[in-house]
Amino acid sequence: MYHPDLIRHPDSCPALVLNADYTPLSYYPLSLWPWQTAIKAVFLDRVDIVDEYQREIHSANSKMRLPSVIALRQYVKPNQHPAFTRFNLFLRDDFQCQYCGSPKDLTFDHVVPRVQGGRTTWENVATACAPCNLRKGGRTPKQAAMALMQPPYRPTSWQLQDRGRKFPPNYLHQSWRDWLYWDAELES
Repeated sequence: MYHPDLIRHPDSCPALVLNADYTPLSYYPLSLWPWQTAIKAVFLDRVDIVDEYQREIHSANSKMRLPSVIALRQYVKPNQHPAFTRFNLFLRDDFQCQYCGSPKDLTFDHVVPRVQGGRTTWENVATACAPCNLRKGGRTPKQAAMALMQPPYRPTSWQLQDRGRKFPPNYLHQSWRDWLYWDAELES
């Protein structure tokens, strides 16, 4: 019987990484390790294998199925607040301009412009498309007569992970599905 995992190249067999409480370390990006890192962690006794691919790897005197889901043996406490990065900002704002809702040509905008003393902080930066950012220029939203869809805020790691569930990856191996919780309408 043909099984797609049997012919997959090992490089296309990443392992889903779960924390010690069996929740994913991250939803977006999805916490995946290359097969080599997963195998090394198995041999260093840092993870438990939860599920496996059909694909095997061989050495001179042994063979092993590639792990598809692994769980850390020690719990990793997530940071309460994520780092301020462009990616995390876009994720917080659902990858859409906070002025017009466009998902295209995204940049970030200082709500209180730097020329007016605004700083680069979670509470003063919003996702903006290039046309809206150009239109707003060095003015505040009020001065430019542009309303924000939501005021900028400092998200928690949990809030960003929750947002990440709206953006499932293009590929989910069947063995991962029991451990991931996506919005119900995205499952179908």
